[in-house]
Amino acid sequence: MRAPLSELPAITADVIERIRERRPRVHCITNAVAQNFTANMLLAAGAVPSMTIAQKEVRAFAARADAVLVNLGTFDPERQKASLAAIAVAGRRGVPWVLDPVFIDRSPPRAAFAKALLAKRPRAMRLNAAEFGALSGGKTDDAALAKFAKARKTVIGLTGQHDFVRDGTRLATIANGDPLMARVTAMGCVASALVGAALAVEPDAWKATAAALIAIGVAGEVAAARARGPGSFASEILDAVYALDRATLLSKAKVN
Repeated sequence: MRAPLSELPAITADVIERIRERRPRVHCITNAVAQNFTANMLLAAGAVPSMTIAQKEVRAFAARADAVLVNLGTFDPERQKASLAAIAVAGRRGVPWVLDPVFIDRSPPRAAFAKALLAKRPRAMRLNAAEFGALSGGKTDDAALAKFAKARKTVIGLTGQHDFVRDGTRLATIANGDPLMARVTAMGCVASALVGAALAVEPDAWKATAAALIAIGVAGEVAAARARGPGSFASEILDAVYALDRATLLSKAKVN
């Protein structure tokens, strides 16, 4: 039986606890400006990051990973080759992988590459409305999300003022977060990495994606209450993710 939406805060707490217990390895092929923050966010959550894109070793790192993130924020040939190599290994070994198609709405070559990767069946995607529109070629309403998720057999984590987590049959709307999150670079990138960490410990990709986005949204609110501006917010959100507990998630999660 599928869990009702009211259970998602508790599911999120369970997922965070499992990440801390199991310390999954998440191999991240990601934006150059996001690497340090992404690694620190995964460590704060309890996961273990790796970041290499070198052709001589990326396959070995992907083979030992519990999840893989492919983020197109830095669209250079080396990262494109590393993405294809890592995804091939993940596919053979059944390792879940996440696609973050950054800025594909601004670059036709980037959009074409994202569509090619999408055919390789990511377990989940984390993206914004403009990026989804570039992939789907149409609307970004719930019907479009559901149709796309069902056809592609993936889960969509569409982030914005509200976050929407969609598979072919289920929708969760998450109202957590804070405007300061848009003032710090790589916040979307770290959210995608947390989706990867959640997928490593939760086989239901819809639950995993929802849990990651609830967790980062709640942590953003906690961090914003303590921060003086974007600079202090960046460090406060690491502390907030590190300290997330069941009581905080149950009291602050806004899901319907």
